[in-house]
Amino acid sequence: MILIDRFLSDEQDPKAVEKVLGKLNDMLTTNEELIYLAVQKRPAVNLLPDCIVVSNKRIFYCEPANFGITMNFKDISWKSIKEISFKEEIFGSKFICVPQHGENIITEYIPKVQARKLYQAAYEQLEAFKEQQRQAELEEKRAQQPAPAAAVTPPAEVPVHQEEIPAEEPVEAYVAPVIVEEPEDETTLKLRKLKTLYDKQLITQAEYEAKKADILDTF
Repeated sequence: MILIDRFLSDEQDPKAVEKVLGKLNDMLTTNEELIYLAVQKRPAVNLLPDCIVVSNKRIFYCEPANFGITMNFKDISWKSIKEISFKEEIFGSKFICVPQHGENIITEYIPKVQARKLYQAAYEQLEAFKEQQRQAELEEKRAQQPAPAAAVTPPAEVPVHQEEIPAEEPVEAYVAPVIVEEPEDETTLKLRKLKTLYDKQLITQAEYEAKKADILDTF
């Protein structure tokens, strides 16, 4: 059962959160975890807001239908996402998802605080997936590299009616060492990504220091 309170930290609409989480509870796959939930807040009428939910495997887009009686769900995996961004406007922010193929998915009127944290959660998950892909491709390239061939020295010829000339000792072939890139440990990777968010002014210094302390505490 998903606990609702942890998704109400930034003034999300409790009714919308409860309805969405109730539906998503039966849609999650093995080892899938919800990380952040943002609720749309239109400037005028906001009776049936859309929601965006980030998990460690995908992004869910939740849209009420039939006057709120039903809910339409659309999800996109990290493998299918090229990049994500957000743009602050007068009334909230736009959250933009750029897929590998097809048109951009744009959701308007996300409260600014929620948009920042939604972007932060989505960015971290997307970068983690890309890093896994890079490591997998590196391992595949290493596996495909042919083994270095051993040097073969031909036997020395012995001239007829001449003294046997001792064969020269074979010269070992030089084999260039294979440089293995050591992947960054998880703590260093998290700190680097957090610093990137801070440098881009997507989080405050207080949020940066608090997040950094949490990462170092778990080291």
